[in-house]
Amino acid sequence: MNRPAPVEVTYKNMRFLITHNPTNATLNKFIEELKKYGVTTIVRVCEATYDTTLVEKEGIHVLVSV
Repeated sequence: MNRPAPVEVTYKNMRFLITHNPTNATLNKFIEELKKYGVTTIVRVCEATYDTTLVEKEGIHVLVSV
């Protein structure tokens, strides 16, 4: 399945990266993309589709707002 490319939005001194929701099967590639953009925190605004343990092991904080 093709996923849309991430979209970066900048507002004043903040940067946001809008992405698809990964699955456990696509999580490694997703983490690579996050690192490319220097992501340090994820704010999840959809239902969970992956285990956050691997993301957090990579030093990326996961916040859930759903």
